[in-house]
Amino acid sequence: MSNIYGTLGIANAARKLAYGETLIEKIRAKKCYLVLIAEDASDNTKKKIMDKCSFYNVKYDFVDSSALLSNAIGRANVKAVGVLDRGFANSMMKKKG
Repeated sequence: MSNIYGTLGIANAARKLAYGETLIEKIRAKKCYLVLIAEDASDNTKKKIMDKCSFYNVKYDFVDSSALLSNAIGRANVKAVGVLDRGFANSMMKKKG
């Protein structure tokens, strides 16, 4: 499971992640191949992102915590992140199991 966070760091360095306000925009534009949501995100945040992903047919999955997600990409208080590259998304899904 920890390898997924290393892959997130590499994807962030390659500028292939979306988070914050741009995440919803990228989901709407169908540019996300995978969305990772922190388990400790609020119910409202989870529902909003899951509904968008379901409507636009984007895969989503959950990760352990916001702290791990934030640490992996070097930002503070990140609750969800979208992967904008098919290769990174496939790699993360394989590592996630």
